Amino acid sequence: MALVYAAATALTVCAFGDTLWHGITQPGVALAFGVLIAVGELARWGAGRGPSPLPGERDPAPLGTAGALAYALLGQNAGHATSHGVLQVVAVVVAAALAGAVPHVANGHGPAIDHVARRVLTVAFAAVCFQPLYNSGTLGRWVGHGPYFALFLLLVLVLTALCDAVIAATMARARTGYPYGSLLRDELRALIGIGSAVCATGAVMALAVAVAGLWALPVFCVPLLLTQLSFRRYAEVRTTYRQTITSLARATEIAGYTPPGHAHRVAQLSRAVGRELGLSEPELTVLEYAALMHDIGQLSLLDPVPAGATARLSPAEQRRIALLGGAVVRQTGVRAEVAVVVERQADPYREQPLSARIVRAVNAYDDLSGESGPGENGSRLGGRLNALEHLRLGTGHDYQSEVVESLARVLSRGGLTPSSPG
Repeated sequence: MALVYAAATALTVCAFGDTLWHGITQPGVALAFGVLIAVGELARWGAGRGPSPLPGERDPAPLGTAGALAYALLGQNAGHATSHGVLQVVAVVVAAALAGAVPHVANGHGPAIDHVARRVLTVAFAAVCFQPLYNSGTLGRWVGHGPYFALFLLLVLVLTALCDAVIAATMARARTGYPYGSLLRDELRALIGIGSAVCATGAVMALAVAVAGLWALPVFCVPLLLTQLSFRRYAEVRTTYRQTITSLARATEIAGYTPPGHAHRVAQLSRAVGRELGLSEPELTVLEYAALMHDIGQLSLLDPVPAGATARLSPAEQRRIALLGGAVVRQTGVRAEVAVVVERQADPYREQPLSARIVRAVNAYDDLSGESGPGENGSRLGGRLNALEHLRLGTGHDYQSEVVESLARVLSRGGLTPSSPG
């Protein structure tokens, strides 16, 4: 990740230095696109006006990104050739993004450095693929200005999107240690959503400005603004949905059937183990919801299980509670896949789907490790190690060895400390 930051920083410094030394070419065009990018940054996700991006919603400022791509792919303005180069594109994009981020920084919602570095590198990649070929006349000789020109822009956008996905997955790998393949797959899948709208809008803006001039910018940014608004409302629905599931999961804690924070710890650890095993983002969401509600069946018991530790019950009793929990989940209207995982968490592991195997192992770890009860750090560390050893001894019958070892790796990266409840 340090290499990505260093490359983005070096490129930005060179871009500002070159622009300050040689001046801004066609300042009116640069100002128009700079304003568009700054407005896009002002309207980005979060900032107290809407939800932060959820998994799979990879771009917090889609309008700003579309404007940056359009400037990188701009060859003409109302029929007149433009002459800005790659370094000016980077300088304008970074300056406009910083200007648009000032109010957010003042409110404590500044952009993540990962997104800034990705924006710099991906926009520079698009500009490198287009500007030298266009300014030298090579592109005109190769494809002309007809339909092949539009196809060339589409090819550049596809390559740029792939470049961005590779950079994002690389940074996520360095930050989390999760398998690169699953991270890259999630990034590529996210391109199908608003990512495709961003790329298409960037290309359409560049083509429209080439014909109609800068007045095309406000016209063609409206569809993306509406798309962003739709995604924001969809994210709000998803946030409310998750909050509802979290509230249902806390019913067992409020009723005294499970210790405080147990469902949250199991959900966070299960998600981390699922990521370690390469589950996709939709599969991780189902896994997290099932882990939050895995103990809901205990509400049907007349006498609570001591400390809520179902891992210490007989297999038959565990299966009965799991089936009751699945029935409760189905009554709540939660997705059927979640109910299936809850129902099958106590089945023999060879008959379980992977998500149920993960929930079963992580739940047993939390029950056996002493995380749910009071204790000194030393005693808890011993309990955690003993819990992992118990799971390893049970891999021949109760737990899948790959799941247990993935859990051990996740815990080792976190210092044998699961996420605390929020």
